[in-house]
Amino acid sequence: MFEFLFGFWNYVIVFLVILTVVVFVHEMGHYLVARWNGVKVEVFSVGFGRELFGWNDRSGTRWRVSMLPLGGYVKMFGDADATSTTGEKRELTAEEKAVSFHHKRVGQRAAIVAAGPMANFIFGILVLAIMFLVLGQPRTAPVISEVRPESAAAEAGLLPGDRILAVNRSEVGSFQEIQQIVRLRLGETLTLRIDRDGQIIEIPTQPRMEEVRDALGNLQMAPVLGIMAEAGATEIVRHNPFTATWEATKETAGMISNTFTALGQMIVGTRGTDELGGPLRIAKGAGQAAQLGIGTVVFFTILLSINLGLINLFPIPMLDGGHLLYYGIEALRGRPLSERAQEYGFRIGLFLVFGLMLFATRNDLIDLRVWDLLRGVVS
Repeated sequence: MFEFLFGFWNYVIVFLVILTVVVFVHEMGHYLVARWNGVKVEVFSVGFGRELFGWNDRSGTRWRVSMLPLGGYVKMFGDADATSTTGEKRELTAEEKAVSFHHKRVGQRAAIVAAGPMANFIFGILVLAIMFLVLGQPRTAPVISEVRPESAAAEAGLLPGDRILAVNRSEVGSFQEIQQIVRLRLGETLTLRIDRDGQIIEIPTQPRMEEVRDALGNLQMAPVLGIMAEAGATEIVRHNPFTATWEATKETAGMISNTFTALGQMIVGTRGTDELGGPLRIAKGAGQAAQLGIGTVVFFTILLSINLGLINLFPIPMLDGGHLLYYGIEALRGRPLSERAQEYGFRIGLFLVFGLMLFATRNDLIDLRVWDLLRGVVS
């Protein structure tokens, strides 16, 4: 019974808390910029479905917590539903048009829609900056302490004591940077610039695909050089508010860039799509993060917030990026697409999002070995 309660807390409650935080941040971005542009917000909902409790503020917005805590939405005046489709068929009065989302300039509408993902990115930067300011930023010197026998590094001739200065002409200042570069260079030969006892040399090497554990303990196939850092080479770099924010911004930009690189590799087929995960794998990651401590939970929340912002910027109708695509076309044409064209786009977007969710859920079930469990039960 205790194990069940412990698992429920780690894998369900922590997951829902993290998801609620990142969704609230996303919708707050939409809400704030909508209000700044004079749009009336009718509903701000955390969760979907029937309202559990809520209240009205002075501007007429209904703030509510709903039964299904797997998302949220902001409903603006004139919307038919949470996807910001036009709902009003009657002619609006001048006063109503002044507070209607659909009667704002295209630039204002684009800013309101883009504010959700931007809020997720800003949240990630601010929380990461606070972590760097309070706890410091761990940084491991790019010095090799051990070369694993028969590894790619051993075959290339790397030696303990070598300091890696650059990878493919990109300068590196920490062992963490080397790991990030290697993980994203599938099947590529890397040229390492090495400082060996004061002598600068260049050594080509090709990482090998091996099964490794990520920061949360999950097994996955990834490129590996086969080198390890010095145990005592990690230092905690202390920052002031300005340098903490700058380093957090660089880290966030790196996460975004790495995600786009990985997605591009999946599209061209050089990286497996089994890395795509859905709610079940996110819940699993939240539970694993909870077992590693509050710092890991906070970092997991930052990562999820950034990924939520990225996903919503995909140019798929129904997502924020799809609305931005429509507004871009409207700005070029001088008039919006017809309602019929937008409706067809919405249907295509719904199909794509639903298909992606099914595929991600399939990956989750495989990762959680549900199919193996079912086969064991049946047999």
